[in-house]
Amino acid sequence: MDIKTLKGVGEKTAALFEKLNICTAEELVSYYPRDYEQFSEPVLLDGAQDGELTAVEGRIAGNVATRHVRGLSITTFQAACEGGTLHLTYFNMPYLKNSLKRGASYIFRGCLHRRGDRFVMEQAGIYKPEEYGKLTGCMQPRYSTTKGLTNNAITKAVKQAIGMVDLSEDPLPEEIREKEGYPGLAEAVGQMHFPEGREKLLAARSRLVFDEFFRFILILRRMRDDNERSGSIHPMIEVAQTKRLIEALPYRLTNAQKRVWEEIQTDMASGYAMNRLVQGDVGSGKTILAFLALLMCAANNCQGAMMAPTEVLARQHYESLMKLDKEYGLQIHPVLLTGSVSARDRREIYAQIESGEADIVIGTHALIQEKVAYRRLALVITDEQHRFGVRQRERLAEKGGVLPETGKTVHVLVMSATPIPRTLAIILYGDLHISVLDELPADRLPIKNCVVDTSYRNTAYKFIEKEVAQGRQVYVICPMVEEGESPELEDVGSYTKKLKSALPETIRIGTLHGRMRPAQKTKIMEDFEAHNIDVLVSTTVIEVGINVPNATVMLVENAERFGLAQLHQLRGRVGRGDSQSYCIFISKSQRPQTMERLKILNESNDGFYIAGKDLSLRGPGDLFGIRQSGDMRFALGDIYRDASILQCASDWADKVLAKDKTLSGPQYDALRKSLAEQEINEVDFRSI
Repeated sequence: MDIKTLKGVGEKTAALFEKLNICTAEELVSYYPRDYEQFSEPVLLDGAQDGELTAVEGRIAGNVATRHVRGLSITTFQAACEGGTLHLTYFNMPYLKNSLKRGASYIFRGCLHRRGDRFVMEQAGIYKPEEYGKLTGCMQPRYSTTKGLTNNAITKAVKQAIGMVDLSEDPLPEEIREKEGYPGLAEAVGQMHFPEGREKLLAARSRLVFDEFFRFILILRRMRDDNERSGSIHPMIEVAQTKRLIEALPYRLTNAQKRVWEEIQTDMASGYAMNRLVQGDVGSGKTILAFLALLMCAANNCQGAMMAPTEVLARQHYESLMKLDKEYGLQIHPVLLTGSVSARDRREIYAQIESGEADIVIGTHALIQEKVAYRRLALVITDEQHRFGVRQRERLAEKGGVLPETGKTVHVLVMSATPIPRTLAIILYGDLHISVLDELPADRLPIKNCVVDTSYRNTAYKFIEKEVAQGRQVYVICPMVEEGESPELEDVGSYTKKLKSALPETIRIGTLHGRMRPAQKTKIMEDFEAHNIDVLVSTTVIEVGINVPNATVMLVENAERFGLAQLHQLRGRVGRGDSQSYCIFISKSQRPQTMERLKILNESNDGFYIAGKDLSLRGPGDLFGIRQSGDMRFALGDIYRDASILQCASDWADKVLAKDKTLSGPQYDALRKSLAEQEINEVDFRSI
């Protein structure tokens, strides 16, 4: 059902929904809240927890004053509350001066901080007491929005869509629902959007997360069966060129790199198709292993393709490979194929690929578009963000001139910087053999970390100013894109304005987030790489796809809302050059357990150690963290928070397939249909 069939959704609103990749009522029903507004009873000011989301009642005392600093309007006033005086600050909200009445009582709801003997809130929500009373005790859904589309508009549309979409066909077999105590699909979807309480919400979420994991694992099992001991399209032999390059490099491979390269080389020369995952922290040396595999492929008169998540990173890989070729005479012919290549150049590249003249092709998802015809494609190296499903691999095999019914396929090597504990990796990558790079080069400087509260901000800004003055660059990470999405969380737009007022005008500040058009994102990342931007304020979109050795500082706001593994992944953007790098984690919560959890990042720069800690510290009741945005892109599931559900889904997948390998029984009709739909959408290139 087209989303325009919903009442109140015309062409203009439908275009806004499309920005969120929602075009149908079914897609809207599956667009779950990112968290929930929970309105607790107001508390006494002096009894409130520092750094917590708090509601207090107060009477406006004195005048509401607004001043302007470098284009930023700052409105301040005080409220007299039971237990003390509350100092309130608002940015770019000058209208408050006229709308708030001196002496009137309001409920102020926001993140409360103590500054000595002062109580402070920034950007707090303001409610009339009777208005707030109606909200107390409710769980209101909060959706990720886009400019022009409010949370209220999405909520109204979702209510309509749930009443129109048929949810009676449940893909989860009745046996599993009964044994695990899961609600039916219709009830779970309804409670997920509009929960009647926390317990029902947790039950609904567990059921829907199980669905995601269960279907995903069933597809993996099929892929494993299809690929088990598949023949290689073009058999290879070990070559002297790779040994010569290893000996000529200005550094020595680590023992871990040597071990993993031996595994890759053995796979490629075995006569069977390789399906291998290489897991390793940022800086562990995955890229040189990828280049060695491509070189082995080219030396065997075959073609290799390497896909990167962004055009910027694809170009960086291409330039690095060209540099190796120039320095060591590798006798290869690489080409770069991305969406921004001109039509004329693209035609020439297509011809070189088709003739076999180009033996190494580096690019983005443009590599598997219909017009690309390979002569002897034998190897595909891919970031896990582009995990290839069965159909994508078949398409690649066809491009190599071999039909899938022969049972032969290309070698697949998946490179991942996401440190997933081995127990989970075995489930999540059930179709792949796993190699782990658990060693960093000895000459790499460890990143210096600090975990602080918001009172450290001004000190952090001075440090950023000092690093920029020395010619360095800085990342600043905010969890939200736009102001108003979540009042207690920092957003990219407002924070950029705040930084511009706090830092000297000579410092060039850029903004980046996932809702920008791909060409716009690429331009900003290229500008940062070229040092046309000193400070880049971004969401977690920079987690993959950008490599700037000159960036030495990362500042993460609302660090308390991220998982440890994701924070580790983010800080991997710095520490890539020869200079000392730093990571500053700012937490709005000063609760001892929150600060202790974050200080684990001070203990170690080992991603696998941190991932293990993340696994043990996060539980299924922790609903309101920032989504783990790494490369496992589940709509609801988080592999750390929901590790027990993941294990349970894996166990059930094994039980079901042991009874009925083809899922041909009538009890699996809805499940088969659901799996077919998921396989069609296995790779969503819109996110690249």
